[in-house]
Amino acid sequence: MNYYEEVNGKLVCLLCNHYCQLKKKQTGLCGVNKNTGDKIECLVYGYIAALNIDPIEKKPLYHFLPASRSLSLGTVGCNFKCAFCQNWGISQEKEINKEQYIPPRYIVDLALSHHCQSISYTYNEPTIFYPYAKEIAKLAHEEGLKNVFVSNGFESLEVVNDMAGLIDAVNIDLKTFNENYYKKLGGSLDIVLRNLELFKEKNIWTEVTTLIVPTKNDTPEELESLARFIKEKVGETTPWHISAFHPDYKEKKLPPTSFESLNKAYEIGKKVGLKYVYRGNVSVNNDTLCSHCQNVLIQRERMQVVQNHLKNGQCQVCGKPLEGVYNET
Repeated sequence: MNYYEEVNGKLVCLLCNHYCQLKKKQTGLCGVNKNTGDKIECLVYGYIAALNIDPIEKKPLYHFLPASRSLSLGTVGCNFKCAFCQNWGISQEKEINKEQYIPPRYIVDLALSHHCQSISYTYNEPTIFYPYAKEIAKLAHEEGLKNVFVSNGFESLEVVNDMAGLIDAVNIDLKTFNENYYKKLGGSLDIVLRNLELFKEKNIWTEVTTLIVPTKNDTPEELESLARFIKEKVGETTPWHISAFHPDYKEKKLPPTSFESLNKAYEIGKKVGLKYVYRGNVSVNNDTLCSHCQNVLIQRERMQVVQNHLKNGQCQVCGKPLEGVYNET
């Protein structure tokens, strides 16, 4: 795809749904895509701010290659401005360290050498470095590796269409079900909801995460609306990860999310009819049960798989396939 188009003498960035119209030498809201005169240049292309090998469960993805390792990378910059950002040290940073350029081929070779089964574009918003992610992803597919986006879901329609067949799984952060609150964060509820439906339509494996922020998005009414949307528009078998907030960045005066609040969200999700609801980043049982016979399929302690009882992605008791992407065993 082309990552920009010319409109009325300006270049319009096509990476995210802000569609920033940039004059020469102007940089978009993300801080890392700039009109350099004849094109929009992704300034962070090849310049990584975070690089780790993570369990895929940390993304979090619980129904995608469980117990596998994912080479995970991110740059600086973001197209949102969440006051509660847990990775604000890189996402809200605008200064790019260009001491070391890392080509796409190096990333793929690194993933292969460490026996990773996927590459995850994460830590900050990967949409803003999509030109870099895409080149890595194409090489990764050639080597049999899968590609994962951990995203706020504010991709442009052009990028969502381009991701089909290239990005194998997404975890989308559905932050709230309140349009006014989304605007404060720098996004739009309607766009994120639209993209969630599109990811599912394009057969990209989709899981959803919601960070429960006290007084911001934790009313029973909002949580029920959010869970109901997932069930009705994305699918009742879509995993929903509910995570606990801890005071950080510009929201240090808020209390951490209580265990009771997480449990409330969990019960709402189950009551609405979601088959797989998980309470993240707390010490609780996060096992995956067969939705037909309730047999334990995957046992976890926090984000680590302890036992995987799947056989070829199926329950060994009743034979029902578990929705997701799995290795043959």
